[in-house]
Amino acid sequence: MADRRVTASGKDEDGDITKLCNSGEHWSPRPKEDAIRDIENKTHSYYVDRAGHRTDVHVVNEGGKRHLRTTADKTSKNNLDNLPDC
Repeated sequence: MADRRVTASGKDEDGDITKLCNSGEHWSPRPKEDAIRDIENKTHSYYVDRAGHRTDVHVVNEGGKRHLRTTADKTSKNNLDNLPDC
């Protein structure tokens, strides 16, 4: 299983995450559906590391829909919503 660092995220008009990115990596951009499948099948893991604060990306189910989300911690800098757009 590859551990993939996420440095940017794509968002739709509602602010929902649509893709994970890391410029220059062969897997980037990774569509949301593929990243969810990677995480659920334990093929690859994804994480954000901002200012030394690493947090993993998880799949959450809300209202019957699956979303990508980082683990809540003391900083919002590593939230997918707060990453630069890709």
